Amino acid sequence: MRISINLLPGAKKKAGGAGLGMPDFAALGAQIKDPLLISAVLAWVVGISVVGWVWYIQTSALGELRPVLLDTQNESRRFGQMIVQKDRQTALRDSLVSELNAIRGIDGDRFVWPHIMEEVTRALPEFTWMVGLDAVTVQDQILDDGTVVAAPIQFTIDGRASNIQSFTRFMTRLQDSPWFTNVSTTGTNTVIESDRTVRAFEITGTYLVADSAFIRTRPVTEMFVEGG
Repeated sequence: MRISINLLPGAKKKAGGAGLGMPDFAALGAQIKDPLLISAVLAWVVGISVVGWVWYIQTSALGELRPVLLDTQNESRRFGQMIVQKDRQTALRDSLVSELNAIRGIDGDRFVWPHIMEEVTRALPEFTWMVGLDAVTVQDQILDDGTVVAAPIQFTIDGRASNIQSFTRFMTRLQDSPWFTNVSTTGTNTVIESDRTVRAFEITGTYLVADSAFIRTRPVTEMFVEGG
């Protein structure tokens, strides 16, 4: 092995093969003469800077939006629970309405004709009597959306009166009844019954259900005064 010793003062030591040191960037820059390589390096540096800046901006914006997102999620869950509860209440209401309509359909017609007969009898004045009380058949109405509207209950009264005043009084009482509407007559004519002259008449009318009857009429207590 040969060992070299530099005995000249001020002389620089040569770096050994095993030594470490910082690269000389000035010399490296001086050696780079290709413009395309310089442009590529600059583009790479600018690209890294832009990506870092965009990442910083997006991270900051995401941090600001995170509380808003949490609040929105909480509101969404709360409104979802409200919608589910409302749907349950709506389904319960529809079920109750369907059951009530079924009950009304069963009970609504149970006392219709007894009620009509009672009301007509209450309106009869003296020297006036009925020969017949018949129903008028009316078809139910079907709307465009398929809904069926129940036909009104119409009736016809075939009766007799001893004089025109009794017939007029009977008509007036029927028209004043809170349970009847569209009360009309085709007129009267004279007939012979049991060897005496009487007035024959025919009256038609429509029966109103209880819900709509009281909306257009007087207090309930006046119903029972009719024909008194």
